[in-house]
Amino acid sequence: MATDHTRYDSPLCSRYASKTMQALWGDQRKFSTWRKLWVELARAEMHLGLPISELQVAELAAHTDDIDWEMAAREEKKRRHDVMAHVHTYGAACPIAAPIIHLGATSCYVTDNTDLILMREGLELLARALARVIERLAAFAHLQRSVPTLGYTHFQAAQLTTVGKRACLWIQDLLIDLKNIERARDDLRFRGVKGTTGTQASFLTLFHGDHAKVEELDRKVTAAFHFPSAFLVTGQTYTRKVDSQVVLALSNLGATAHRIGTDLRLLAHLKEVEEPFEADQIGSSAMAYKRNPMRAERACSLGRHLMGLAADAMNTHAVQWMERTLDDSAVRRIAIPEAFLASDAVLGILQNVCEGLVVHPGMIRRHIDAELPFMATENIIMAMVEAGGNRQEVHEKIRVLSHQAAAVVKGEGKDNDLIPRIRHDAFFAPIHADLDELLDPATFIGRAPEQVDRFLAEEVKPAIARYTEHLGGTSQLHV
Repeated sequence: MATDHTRYDSPLCSRYASKTMQALWGDQRKFSTWRKLWVELARAEMHLGLPISELQVAELAAHTDDIDWEMAAREEKKRRHDVMAHVHTYGAACPIAAPIIHLGATSCYVTDNTDLILMREGLELLARALARVIERLAAFAHLQRSVPTLGYTHFQAAQLTTVGKRACLWIQDLLIDLKNIERARDDLRFRGVKGTTGTQASFLTLFHGDHAKVEELDRKVTAAFHFPSAFLVTGQTYTRKVDSQVVLALSNLGATAHRIGTDLRLLAHLKEVEEPFEADQIGSSAMAYKRNPMRAERACSLGRHLMGLAADAMNTHAVQWMERTLDDSAVRRIAIPEAFLASDAVLGILQNVCEGLVVHPGMIRRHIDAELPFMATENIIMAMVEAGGNRQEVHEKIRVLSHQAAAVVKGEGKDNDLIPRIRHDAFFAPIHADLDELLDPATFIGRAPEQVDRFLAEEVKPAIARYTEHLGGTSQLHV
């Protein structure tokens, strides 16, 4: 089908999210799930003694996917009710079963239960995608476990860390997001078969006051969709607190993506670590030399959108009146799918970036060399004292030379020459032979490599173990 360029198309679909996630939230999946819910309702009602035949259930089951979209659109325009439009459309395809479709149910039987089914599957897809990002980043952290680099606090040079240790800080946040997503997935319960205001009154009437059959109906339909349990109490809808919890988990992922993307943008500015850059990629339409971190920037941009969606979900939950108000409907059609589509897009970007991170050791060492002389002054003082020097005299000598070197760096824009000053000062002759060892960056990284090893073994590996079969493949960006 040719693209219609005369209407707005969400960039989340046309540019960013995967086809798999788009299909999950597409109309075909949504409305065929409605029909499957009607099938299982009819099947359970039949098994519990209502006058519904095997032929009617079989007819419904045979037409779950062949939706007449034109008829559905006509019916909704006519009736101003999407569920009843699809009841009539389904009935036209199933004339024998038409009289018993939606028997005893309210609209939220199909709309809410479908949302829960789709969110459960979407959360599992995101958990797998997140595990892939973590696995790729863990491989990078292991490879770079011992590579010294300047640490930064306040984006000012601080004590050394390693490239791999910094990557572990990103992974740690992603592991928290993985747990949040898994928890949101595992906490989901089915709305089940509850009726118009959640009292199951219509079903109690259908079963002539038999409470046991009403409860069994709820259990049967819940089991048919592989939920371990259903909410025991609902209004017309399941509590919108559930949406808030799910979207909040995804919004938190957006914050992590923004944090990682920001770090990568800063590292790109420093020319220390860069995202992949393709042979024909253009960084700027005017400045041909530029290599802008567009992937990291995109992750930040979509991450901000994700963070904002948490407010949509919480505001919707906050204004639900009594058993239900319909002002949740329109915003949920937008916010919930977009949270999943944006999360999917962000994870695709992060995987793509983590599969092609480029480290520039020369630039890293250059930045270390500019700052390490100052950081090494304490080691130099201790070495001089060990060689017989007076600590206070050594400290004063180092202070004077450090200020002179700083003046050269800041006032003249030249390289830090503190070490050459020390090498040419006879006062420091006792340690001249030891200066190279005292200035070895590897001696300033503490236990960073060992921390990386333990973190990857004890926290990362167990967290992604259940996703082993889903860790393959690469991530290619659409644009």
